[in-house]
Amino acid sequence: MDEKAILDRINEFIEEEHSLRQAHERAETGDAQAQDRLRRLEVALDQCWDLLRQRRARLAAGQNPDEAEVRPAGEVEGYLQ
Repeated sequence: MDEKAILDRINEFIEEEHSLRQAHERAETGDAQAQDRLRRLEVALDQCWDLLRQRRARLAAGQNPDEAEVRPAGEVEGYLQ
């Protein structure tokens, strides 16, 4: 996945997240259902941002950015802020 595709995916996830939050505020979705999907979106966004950072770091180091890979959710979610 190239940088543009990753950024497009990030934007799609953000739009869905905003829509879910708005629907939740209007009581159009169940709490458990909305919370589960929001959590999965947060993880997917973290994975996308991580992949984008990997690609940019590889490019800056003179390496092939296409060798960057999506890391498992458990690994990405375990990073310290």
